[in-house]
Amino acid sequence: MWERTLQDLIRGLRANKNDEAKFIAQANEEIRREIKSKDMELKAAAVMKLTYLDMLGYDMSWASFHVVEVMSSAKIHLKTVGYLAAAQSFNEDTDVLMLTTNLLKKDLSSSPAEVAITLNGVSDIVTADLARDLNPELIAMLSHSRPHIRKRAVLTLYRVCEKYPDVLRQCITRMQEKLDDSDSSVVSATVNVLCELARRNPQDYLPLAPQLFHLLTTSSNNWMLIKIVKLFGAISPHEPRLVKKLKPPITDLITTTSAISLLYECVHTCIIGNMLQGTSGLSLARTCVSKLAAFLQDADQNLKYISLLAMVKIVPTHPELVAEHQDTILTSVDDDDISIRMRALDLVTALVTRHNLQSIVQQLLSHLVQPEGPSLPSAVQSLSQHVVPSIPSKAPSAPSQSPAYRLVLSQHIISMCSSSTYDNVVDFEWYLSVLVDLAYISNVDIGAQIRDQLVDVVGRVRAARAYAVKLMVKVLSDETLLLNAGEPGSCSEVLWAAAWICGEFCDELLAPEELLPYLLHPNVTLLNPEIIAVYIQAANKIFGYWATEAAQQWTNDLLEKVRSAVETMIEQMEEYVCSPHIEVQERAANILQLFTFIKHDLEAYRPRGENALADALASSFDPVDEPSFPKSLYLIRPLMSSYELGPVAPAAQASVPVPEGLDLDAWIVPAMQEPLVDDESHVTEKKVKKSKKGKEKETPNRTRGKGGKKKRKEDSTVVELVPQEPEETAEEQAERERLKAERLERMREDPYYITDERPTRATVSDIDSIPVVRLDDVPPPPPKEEPRLFALRSDTSRSAPPRFVVEKEGEMPDGVVLEPPVPVSRQPTPGLFDRISTPPPTLPSFQQYDVPNEDTRASTPEPIKVTRAKKKGPSSAKKKRTVNPDS
Repeated sequence: MWERTLQDLIRGLRANKNDEAKFIAQANEEIRREIKSKDMELKAAAVMKLTYLDMLGYDMSWASFHVVEVMSSAKIHLKTVGYLAAAQSFNEDTDVLMLTTNLLKKDLSSSPAEVAITLNGVSDIVTADLARDLNPELIAMLSHSRPHIRKRAVLTLYRVCEKYPDVLRQCITRMQEKLDDSDSSVVSATVNVLCELARRNPQDYLPLAPQLFHLLTTSSNNWMLIKIVKLFGAISPHEPRLVKKLKPPITDLITTTSAISLLYECVHTCIIGNMLQGTSGLSLARTCVSKLAAFLQDADQNLKYISLLAMVKIVPTHPELVAEHQDTILTSVDDDDISIRMRALDLVTALVTRHNLQSIVQQLLSHLVQPEGPSLPSAVQSLSQHVVPSIPSKAPSAPSQSPAYRLVLSQHIISMCSSSTYDNVVDFEWYLSVLVDLAYISNVDIGAQIRDQLVDVVGRVRAARAYAVKLMVKVLSDETLLLNAGEPGSCSEVLWAAAWICGEFCDELLAPEELLPYLLHPNVTLLNPEIIAVYIQAANKIFGYWATEAAQQWTNDLLEKVRSAVETMIEQMEEYVCSPHIEVQERAANILQLFTFIKHDLEAYRPRGENALADALASSFDPVDEPSFPKSLYLIRPLMSSYELGPVAPAAQASVPVPEGLDLDAWIVPAMQEPLVDDESHVTEKKVKKSKKGKEKETPNRTRGKGGKKKRKEDSTVVELVPQEPEETAEEQAERERLKAERLERMREDPYYITDERPTRATVSDIDSIPVVRLDDVPPPPPKEEPRLFALRSDTSRSAPPRFVVEKEGEMPDGVVLEPPVPVSRQPTPGLFDRISTPPPTLPSFQQYDVPNEDTRASTPEPIKVTRAKKKGPSSAKKKRTVNPDS
């Protein structure tokens, strides 16, 4: 009978590539017959073929028992096949491993050749049970007379310690002895095992330091020195005295070795082993940085990568040494390898200081600019290529334009500028420009971070607000950014920040009303709802400020301009009221009501005629001196300018004290704990009780009949009082007019009423004394180079840059006591907004608006005073509420 050998199987696979599955199936059938044979040679050949097929991905777990049979063969070449198959196919779930314990113990006590094969096999198939049972035999192998057996035993014990850690206590002493072994291969294997074991608990291996130090200073094996240096790097942080001892040999290795791998490991050990600290470590740090800088100029990309990786770890302790090679590091940002560029970005971010921030950021911004298309060759270049054909020169490759790299680069620019609350930023106007440039050229979704930075800078740095407003006006007036807001990477969130800044600090603009058309543009509806909501609020704030300024300098020519702005606001708010987004809808509805009121007031306003004398005489009989402008112009501004916004301290919310007697877990309205309406049976029962007492029923307007006072019992259902607005009768209207006349009479006689003390229109001659004619002598203003929209109220030429003060702490609630108390010498200085505060202009006080007589709505009811009176009788604990009708 002819059997196929392993060589025949391989040739057959190569010859049947088109029908490999069929050939494998036939080969498996033959192997199943051969492996059941009693001939050990034939069985071993079948196992060898199965092992080869297992390497190709075909399962051979069904033949595990036959593999054990081949392992137990007395012939060394067959035993080798069995252990090879076991190492290839066995795992911890193989059930026949429990049958191999005695076999392995027997083989470990056999000839050196069998012992070597067994050690190789045990290192692959060892389990926790086998490690527990075989550790005495394996430890005994450390004293074998053959060096290669001792070396294999040391390496096998590492695998045994991984599966069964209790063995480590028994064998660590014997391994320590192997550091002084006569054979260098055994010593190298022992150092390798100890280096791997020390990763988990480095402090347990400090007793080995003397022997390892002896090997470090005497050995010439670079690979073993690498392991020793790694081991010292792991244990030196746990023993400070070891650092001083290691510096001389490590420094000698760095300066003398020609092995790049050993040099890097020495540098890395100096970093992680705290050998660069203190004055004595400065010279070693300088040596390490110089060696790493040489790696950056090497053509090997791997050396560049590890050099950048190591420099990042040196920067925290010696940034000035790494900064000497800044130009070389920045060239790595242009490298073609993406991994090198990423590490270079990390290093550049760590190198940033107040002096080099702007230059580094400008260079990084240049990498975000999209490269221009290839330009056409000139005529001379085309002719020269036809006359003398040559290989076209390769254009320098631009940095990667992948979105992932651009996002990381943009994030690094923001992080290096905002680090430690803008410690490295000297010119905040420059930083605001960088943020806007980043929004235009990044082409990645980083708009949210740019928005947060813009708002934070403007809130913390008061001196940068004017420039920020001017910059944000340009952003809002850019239709390209508005139209492309829906595209990925458009950074449309910058429009959120621009609208918020212009609305909050619109007093910096010379002509804020010219910004309203951009905030009310029809294409604003294409933006995100969150941005639309901020646009609505900003338009409201800007109109409120402009209306207040217009009222203070009122002329009749402004009336049509104000009316046009109000109509535009109402028209746009009516469109936003129908928005499906609740935030946009609610803000638009509120603002629409305000502007509807302003519109009615503007329609009712009558400008002063040419007969100023008659107007003045008519106003002299009015107890309330009416202003010359519509009073509704002051309606919005006080709602938005009561307090100045500033940065809030991180611990501000947690520092708000809970008022005494306030229970945050209790119900605010106790009545809400009970149902307002009980079931029908309970209501019926109450009605029956009322009828039995003979009390009169309540009228629809909640008044009682004569003698219909009802005692309130403690168990009665709580009644919710809902104020109603009854229709006003003729008698009530006459009574309201009488009360109004009495109030006006009291105001006329009140010496403390502020309106009566205004001397501006006491006599008719005051009108002629207004110095309006003096305006003709004022010279015309100089021509402005930029549009009025971008002009600032305080935009004057500056001889020196502004002094930027960053409020880092933020505002805290009043009356907060910090624990522990800050020493007197370290009390925080007053905040920026406390030192430099510009309160809103004082608004004149005018009389409250009166409701016209033809308005059918009832007047606002007077507040109801609720008093508690003690009930007459013995049970004085019960109380009742009475309504005072005269209040």
